[in-house]
Amino acid sequence: MLPYGQWAVSRESTVKLSAGRLDHGLSSWYLIPAPGYPASMRISNRLPESLLPTVFSKLVEARRGRGDFLDLTVSNPTKCGIDFGDTAWRPFLASEEVLHYQADPCGSLAARAAIAAHHDCGVLPEDILLTASTSEAYSWLFKLLCDPGDQVLVPSPSYPLFEHLASLEGIEAINVSAYFHERWCLDIPALESACGPRTRAIVVVNPNNPSGQFLSKGEWRDLTTLCAKRDLALLVDEVFADFALEPNSDSVATALLDREAPCPVFVLSGLSKVALLPQVKLGWIVLWGKAKVYLEPLTFLADQYLSVSASAQAVTAAALLAAPSRRGKVVDRALENLMALDRLLMGHPHLSRLPVEGGWSVILRRPVVNDADDLACALRLLEETATLVHPGSFFDLPKEGYLVLSLLTAPEIFHEGLWRILSRLPVD
Repeated sequence: MLPYGQWAVSRESTVKLSAGRLDHGLSSWYLIPAPGYPASMRISNRLPESLLPTVFSKLVEARRGRGDFLDLTVSNPTKCGIDFGDTAWRPFLASEEVLHYQADPCGSLAARAAIAAHHDCGVLPEDILLTASTSEAYSWLFKLLCDPGDQVLVPSPSYPLFEHLASLEGIEAINVSAYFHERWCLDIPALESACGPRTRAIVVVNPNNPSGQFLSKGEWRDLTTLCAKRDLALLVDEVFADFALEPNSDSVATALLDREAPCPVFVLSGLSKVALLPQVKLGWIVLWGKAKVYLEPLTFLADQYLSVSASAQAVTAAALLAAPSRRGKVVDRALENLMALDRLLMGHPHLSRLPVEGGWSVILRRPVVNDADDLACALRLLEETATLVHPGSFFDLPKEGYLVLSLLTAPEIFHEGLWRILSRLPVD
């Protein structure tokens, strides 16, 4: 245990699972009260009740340390073995421009112009505000739109980050389950029923993570109509929008195609996914349609932080110029892994995978037999095969019977990991 002021960093204690959810970072360290300090010492209730690692993460680390460990959940493009090759953007990280800092709460005009060109669709630099990440973009939008105690709605399945981001702003993220009919479909009546007097916005990811589904045109129409009816803002996270794998003609490729949406639309993205540069911390918000009237108060918020680094802004144009080639390599990797999965599933007719319209993940569907829940199944696979997969409950899938795999995984590891786990998933 290492002292850190009035706190200690520890990974020794075990904790019970909270609703079957994993911690956000499987290898993270957490702060707990240090021995010898008053028991009355407390931290904000905006943080989770327990800041200790879950049982699952402790088992992952223990298994990793024993060797022969295969990780089919890797989602960091700098850790998945792809040689992107390009280096032209790197000198901009130490360019002359960085040495002469000019504060602008919206971000540098050159960076915003490059992002506007990337999106096209009529987006202008003045429609864009830069952030240090999409997570920060969410926090600013929650500050902008909500008072403490307000709520935002998040259709699930979805990435398990919104609950914490909302809580840290003193608001609540309410999960509203989608329903499955050949694909995960937004339950518009359920979303409307979940709207209350303190609901301020709906958050959607397009394409969804982990289902990979783009919003359908009908879902988009119904969603924007609901937001207009209930006076809600619509936050659309499009970090995976450039990674179409099995496209559908009915898909909404980007919210920016709708110039006349009847509600305020905020589109979020960033270099982490668009240019495969998570280490270059830069995200952005596009204020679209009726959202443009929020530019002044959002600029005020940004001016209190000025969090975007000059080097990240300086590299934006060159990074976006190199981005199509980099994304192409990721798409090739994802399609190669999908083909390998399809070939192996031919020998396991009791298993199937869901279509992947876009993104980096694939959902594997399994019979619900011996392992009553997905977490138990993932734990068993980890112990028996030394292979890590995400249980569907990590993404709040509304029912059991699903495992989630990353398509970024190196092909040889992906194939070996699949070979290990598929024979361990029982027939119904």
